[in-house]
Amino acid sequence: MAQQSGSGGPLGGPGQSAREQRATGQPGSGPATARLADIAAHAGVSEATVSRVLNGKPQVAAATRESVLAALDVLGYERPVRLRQRSAGLVGLITPELENPIFPALAQVISQALTRQGYTPVLATQTPGGSTEDELTEMLVDRGVSGMIYVSGLHADTTADTARYDQLRARGVPFVLVDGFSPKVRAPFISPDDRAAMDLAVRHLVSLGHTRIGLALGPQRFVPVQRKTEGFVRSMRELLGLDPEDIEQRLVQHSLYTVEGGQAAAAALIERGCTAVVCASDMMALGAIRAVRQRELRVPQDVSVVGFDDSPLIPFTDPPLTTVRKPVPAMGQAAVRTLLDEMQGTPAPHSEFVFMPELVVRGSTAAAPA
Repeated sequence: MAQQSGSGGPLGGPGQSAREQRATGQPGSGPATARLADIAAHAGVSEATVSRVLNGKPQVAAATRESVLAALDVLGYERPVRLRQRSAGLVGLITPELENPIFPALAQVISQALTRQGYTPVLATQTPGGSTEDELTEMLVDRGVSGMIYVSGLHADTTADTARYDQLRARGVPFVLVDGFSPKVRAPFISPDDRAAMDLAVRHLVSLGHTRIGLALGPQRFVPVQRKTEGFVRSMRELLGLDPEDIEQRLVQHSLYTVEGGQAAAAALIERGCTAVVCASDMMALGAIRAVRQRELRVPQDVSVVGFDDSPLIPFTDPPLTTVRKPVPAMGQAAVRTLLDEMQGTPAPHSEFVFMPELVVRGSTAAAPA
């Protein structure tokens, strides 16, 4: 997933394009200062420092040099050939399908963090009817990856056999697991706080006067689903005094993590009188909005909808979606740091690093209807 620059060649060096000359500040280029200023502002250094790094000059601290090179990567410029690191090795990254935009967003964070450390990320995506997680793992291990990162893999499925991870560890391949925890797997885990996410959503809706709040989420066998259910039931009991058994029977609806799944789950909850629906993904929330409109109701005047993830483009939906933001940058960077520690012989304990989500209030929630 190495990012290609739109300039057609590396910064600096012979044969530069006009854009590259502007970026490196070659004489005679009018916008040179503006280009250097962009890189300098992103790296938090002076333009003179950027120029020294790009031209391979000494007297630049290693950390400062890395900041400038990282700024080049983020802004879409290729590094000058003389400054490129040789690959320190391949790292496998296995994700679910990429239709849900939160997965490519997380893959991008992980890939950029690996690239900055000199590693080459190799993305393998599971698709319906395609290669399984085990087949993708075997393919990547055969290619000599130095480590593996799994996102929402079989480790999140409580019915899956975890022996596959024991076998991987026995082969000497370090790995990190993102989204989902298993006490049976000896590895570091990276997760959002799913229980806290539901508490944020429920408290927001209760503050708006909603008392009939439903939860739409995926199949029950997945760890994030179980945790979201626990958080939802606990908050509904504490804030509204509802019976936990009644909450699970009438206000929790399992479906698929798709637009269609969200639509079906929300339709069932609306039929039970819910004036607000919390969804376990933004994709499900889009389906919930569709279900509301199919009944000639309005979002948020008649039914409020809350998503989860804060995927790219979600702020531009109609109405803009209130959602619980998954801490993707922090989780992705932590996954890489933890994997590098594992690969360098200082493994993390069998533990879970949990990251706090954030409520983002937009236009899909409002006061409960009178």
